[in-house]
Amino acid sequence: MSAENRLNELNLSLPPLPRPMANYVSAVRTGSLLYLAGHGPLGDDGKPISRGKLGRDLTVEDGYQAARQTALNALVTLRAELGSLDRVRRIVKVLGMVNADPDFQKTPQVINGFSDLMVEVFGESVGKHARSAVGMATLPNGIPVEIEAIFEVE
Repeated sequence: MSAENRLNELNLSLPPLPRPMANYVSAVRTGSLLYLAGHGPLGDDGKPISRGKLGRDLTVEDGYQAARQTALNALVTLRAELGSLDRVRRIVKVLGMVNADPDFQKTPQVINGFSDLMVEVFGESVGKHARSAVGMATLPNGIPVEIEAIFEVE
């Protein structure tokens, strides 16, 4: 099934295209690889849907939802770059960064919010990816997660 059709079937709407927060571009393509810059959990108003540290201010479920929102922002950037999500051949690698209290150990469960949505939209064979999920002392503007990814595209 096409990713575009699956997005509609899941009744997921994409937020407005996020803009870079500093001196960089949101995506760079080289050959058949598309590198997405770090994306965060921005809502339709362009502001973070949540802020804070996992394990102190936010629960694992809060973080999961922030990672899921980050996935929607990544999808809108992909669509803007490629014209269609159906041009994605494989999600190759994901780096999930979690704004975490030093004792927080559930970064993989938080980043599952991103990974689960990618598998829902693209299916196992395209959407399942290699991944790192790491805790960070801080993230820009206090966002709870930042995620970057590499895609194989046509």
